[in-house]
Amino acid sequence: MTAMRTETDSFGSIAIPQDALWGAQTARSLHFFAIGSQRMPLEIIHALALVKWAAATVNGQLGVLDAARAQAIADAAQRIVQGAFDASFPLSVWQTGSGTQSNMNVNEVIAAITALGAVPSATAVPVHANDDVNRGQSSNDVFPTAMHLAALLQTHGRLLPALNALHEALLVKAVLFKDLAKIGRTHMQDATPITLGQEFGGYAAQLALCRNQVEQAMQAVCALAIGGTAVGTGLNTHPEFGARMAALLAEHLGLPLRQADNLFAAMAGHEALVALHGSFKMLAIALTKIGNDIRLMGSGPRAGLGELLLPQNEAGSSIMPGKVNPTQVEALTMVCAQVMGHDVAIGIAASQGQFELNVYKPLIALNVQDSIRLLGDAIHSFNQHCVQGLQAHALRLEDYLQRSLMLVTALAPHIGYDKAAQIAKHAQTQGSSLREAALELGYVSAAEFDAWVQARDMLGQAAAQGPH
Repeated sequence: MTAMRTETDSFGSIAIPQDALWGAQTARSLHFFAIGSQRMPLEIIHALALVKWAAATVNGQLGVLDAARAQAIADAAQRIVQGAFDASFPLSVWQTGSGTQSNMNVNEVIAAITALGAVPSATAVPVHANDDVNRGQSSNDVFPTAMHLAALLQTHGRLLPALNALHEALLVKAVLFKDLAKIGRTHMQDATPITLGQEFGGYAAQLALCRNQVEQAMQAVCALAIGGTAVGTGLNTHPEFGARMAALLAEHLGLPLRQADNLFAAMAGHEALVALHGSFKMLAIALTKIGNDIRLMGSGPRAGLGELLLPQNEAGSSIMPGKVNPTQVEALTMVCAQVMGHDVAIGIAASQGQFELNVYKPLIALNVQDSIRLLGDAIHSFNQHCVQGLQAHALRLEDYLQRSLMLVTALAPHIGYDKAAQIAKHAQTQGSSLREAALELGYVSAAEFDAWVQARDMLGQAAAQGPH
C-alpha cells in the first residue's frame, strides 16, 4: 500500500502519496477532474515554469521577495523547464477553464522542490506556493502568458524548421523537374501543358505564403498578459512587474516579447492565438492540396496516372503482395484534417469569454500545442520519406502530353475557337490524334499543324523564368 502524507489547504486536510511533490490543490484536482487521458501538455507546464523563474527573479530585483527565496524558486523552476520533474504534473487538461489548477500544480511542485530539498545540490528553503511562488501573479494572467510562450517556442523550434525544410525540398524538385513538360489539368480534366517543375514551384509558393502568415500571426502572440493579475487591473503586484517580466523573458528566450498594451483584452480574449492557429489551418489546407496532388500523380502503378514514382517504404497490403501505398500522404492529410478540426474547437472556445476572463484556456492551449506538434512531425516525415525520394516518370509524362486533346488550344489563334473545338471533338469521337483530326477536317495543312502545335511553346514565360 502506498505511504501517504497529509496536506492542508483552505478546504481542509487531504491525503497525498508520500513521495508526491504536489500539494493539496493538485490532489483535489486529481480527485474532482478524473476526465479522459489527456494531460496538460508539458509544453505548457514548462512555459509556466519559465514564468515562475522570471517572476521570482523580478520579485527579487524589486525587493518584494527576499534573495534566498527568489533564488530557490528560480532554481527549482529552471529544473522543471529542463524536464527534470515531468512526472509531477499529472493533471487532466479538462479542469478549470482558467488553468488555475495547473498553475497551482507548478507552484506546489516548486515549493516542494525548494522546501524538501528535492534538488540534490539545493539548500532547503521554506517557500509558500501562493505567497512566494505565485507572488504578484494570478492564474488569470500567468496561464495565458504561458500559452503564448509555449506557442511561440514550439512554432519557432518545431514547426517552422520543418516547414522551411519542406519548402526547400519542393524548390529543389522544381529545379530538377523544370524541363519535364506534362499535361496540365483543371477540373480533373486535361488542360494545356505545363512543366512538372512549374507545378512543384507552385507548391513551394503556397508554403511560402503560409509561412509568412504564421510569422505575421506570431507578432501578436508576443504580447503577454502578465501583470494583469486577477481581472487586468494589476491588483496586488508591483506596477513594474509585468513590463519587467516581459523584458526578462524576451532577453532569456530571444523573442520580441512585450507586455500587452491592454491587459483586459489579453486576459478576456484570445484573438492572437486564434489568428496563429488560423495560419496553421491555412497551412493544413495547402498541405492537403499538395499531398493529394502528389498522391494522384503517383497513382498506379499500372492503372493510375503514374506520373510520379513515390518512395516504396513499406508493404501496403496484408493480402495483396507487392502493393505499395502513398502512406506518407495519408498520414499528412489525416493530420491536416485534425488541425482543421482543432481550429473549429479553438474558434468556439475563444468566443466564450465572458466579462474579464475567457475560461476555455486549457482547450485552446491543448489544441494549439497538438496542432504544432502534429504539423511539425508530419511535415518532417512527409519531406524525409516522400518528397525527397520522389522521381518523375518521364516517359509517362511525355505520352500523356502527346495524346492530350488540349494541345488544340494552340490552333485557336490561327483558325478560331469553334474550328479548334470541332477538331478536338472529332479526335475524341474517332479515337484519332489531333493531327489526324485536323487534317481530316481540312482546317489546317500538315505543315501548319506541325508548326503551330508545339507543346513546349505553350508553357509560357514562367517556364523560362524557372521556379521562385
